[in-house]
Amino acid sequence: MVTVEGEEFLSASEAARRLNVKRATLYAYVSRGVLRSYRQGIKRQRLYRRTDVEELLRVSPTDSAARRRAWEIPLAETWIRD
Repeated sequence: MVTVEGEEFLSASEAARRLNVKRATLYAYVSRGVLRSYRQGIKRQRLYRRTDVEELLRVSPTDSAARRRAWEIPLAETWIRD
């Protein structure tokens, strides 16, 4: 965790771990506007505001298995007919 001007930020690894998602999913959240990232210095490293990550946890399912079931696509055999 990094503190900048009294505000706490998480690295990509920390934020992904806290949200229980892969880093690629974290980047997808940013590209879709679900979460904001902030550049740290001149490095390519991105930081995520801890309060934003915590807020996202409050509005999303905490159980990753439940989250997967909600977005699961049924097997082709169950909906394709001859």
